[in-house]
Amino acid sequence: MPAPTPLPVYALLARLALVAGLAATFGASAAQVDVGGVKLEDRMDLRGTALQLNGAGIRYKAIFKVYTAGLYVGQKVSTPEEALAAPGPKRVTITMLRDIDANELGKLFTKGVEDNSPKSELVNLIPGLLRMGQMFADQKQLKTGDTFTIDWLPGTGTLVTVRGVPQPDPVKEPAFFNALLRIWLGPAPADWKLKDALLGRQ
Repeated sequence: MPAPTPLPVYALLARLALVAGLAATFGASAAQVDVGGVKLEDRMDLRGTALQLNGAGIRYKAIFKVYTAGLYVGQKVSTPEEALAAPGPKRVTITMLRDIDANELGKLFTKGVEDNSPKSELVNLIPGLLRMGQMFADQKQLKTGDTFTIDWLPGTGTLVTVRGVPQPDPVKEPAFFNALLRIWLGPAPADWKLKDALLGRQ
């Protein structure tokens, strides 16, 4: 049999580059960050858009751990203003670290919006807040390990997914997602250390 024809150098280099690129891609997608025993991917795909974990931390109430939170954006941000203005899809992911009455958590979120939103904006946020409050009331209870996400999807709106189930009727106004984001990043955040963690300051 004739000896196999060796690959030209440029073709060999191209193959090596492709293999290295694939390895880097899969390596990046497999990387995880451990936050309070909860594993968060450092990169993810949201409706075809690559997002990266900007920061993650734990929400404490007194000395008790309540949940972990992670903020995903297209490009890293370090201030609340940058996070609110960041273009494209965004995600906040929440994983419960203790059992909690879902209706109570909904009330805490509503109070967080009220404490961090300009008074002139609140009247426009009421329909979205009522919808979110009803959604949490319908869940009855969130248990340790339960996860929900709050996504901003341009052209769709704010979509909440609880235990992997998307909730109906996204809120279309961008101001509503930003109002929710200010629960953690606003001037009176739910937890100051969590605010710093979400902004990558820890």
